[in-house]
Amino acid sequence: MYTVYVLKSIKDGKTYVGCTHNLTNRIKEHNGGEVKSTKSRSPFVLWYKEEFANKYEAFNREKHFKTAWGRRQLRKILNHFPISP
Repeated sequence: MYTVYVLKSIKDGKTYVGCTHNLTNRIKEHNGGEVKSTKSRSPFVLWYKEEFANKYEAFNREKHFKTAWGRRQLRKILNHFPISP
C-alpha cells in the first residue's frame, strides 16, 4: 500500500505533497528535520491522504498534484478538509 499525502506546516502554513509506503514513519522524518526539503518548515500536521495499491499509481498522483492543474484540483479537495495551524 502506498500513500500520497499532504502535510501542512504549522510554522509557515504552506503545504508539502509526498508519497510513501510508510506514512507514520515519513511524518516522523518530516517533523524530525530528516527531510532536506522540509527541514526548516517543521512541525507538520497531516492534512490529506490518498491510498493506492501500487507505487506507480501513487507516484503518478503525486506528480499530478505538483503540476499547476493538480495544485488547483488539490486546493478544491483541501477546501473540504479545513484545518487551522
